[in-house]
Amino acid sequence: MSAINGFPQTLTIAGTDSGGGAGIMADIKTMQERHTFAAAVVVAVTAQNTLGVQDFMALPAHLIDEQFASVAADLKIRACKTGMLADAEHVQVVAANLQKYDFGPLVVDPVMIAKGGAALLAADAIQSVKDDLLPLATLVTPNLPEAQRLTGMTITTAAETEKAAQYLQELGAKNVLIKGGHADQKEVRDFALLASGDSFWVSAPRVATKRTHGTGDTLSSCITAELAKGQSMEAAIRLGKKFVAAAITAGIQVGHGHGPLNHWAYRQEENF
Repeated sequence: MSAINGFPQTLTIAGTDSGGGAGIMADIKTMQERHTFAAAVVVAVTAQNTLGVQDFMALPAHLIDEQFASVAADLKIRACKTGMLADAEHVQVVAANLQKYDFGPLVVDPVMIAKGGAALLAADAIQSVKDDLLPLATLVTPNLPEAQRLTGMTITTAAETEKAAQYLQELGAKNVLIKGGHADQKEVRDFALLASGDSFWVSAPRVATKRTHGTGDTLSSCITAELAKGQSMEAAIRLGKKFVAAAITAGIQVGHGHGPLNHWAYRQEENF
């Protein structure tokens, strides 16, 4: 019989997606696919589908505190991630709890805008992410618009991407992954800068589809799961890229707008 809490456990700290394609829903699906047990701290609840975000409400701080305490009292979280955090107050609440509890490596996905264009992070919270969350981050995974907001830089070239990653590392994030999905290129190229100073690019063919809802959540969740299982940061990033590429390529027809990924696609590519 295995020891209590011997199974790899992960935690997502984010907002819900009633449409099932992004947020905590995508996180849990991905973490499950990567053979970890997923728990959740709900920071916000959204009314959302593939067409957009119709409404959302952030939860009271005391309830977020209680969720953290409940998870810490019973589970052994080996890696965690953040997603939608709503506003500066909630960023600070989450950061305070992450300092209080040891939940292993922290992956920060600085979610700012939904696929449909709705703002998921208040403008005044950007500074809180930089001041309170990035210094705690084992890895930060911004897309290009998010990286530009966090750094104040224009990022259009490989050299600018690498410079932005260095800046984010200087803000406190140990490792940085800048995602290139918003660039206008035939391949989607992401740049990784590791704590060791080593760096590399990972790429995948761009797929002509609008079914990419939850891509960032899925990538960061996959990386979190791999870290929880003891994989190195580089191995986790490379696996995450493959997982997302498969989930986009083998798409599913769900919803009328920016549809979700096929979260079980990657298992068909490996004996898992």
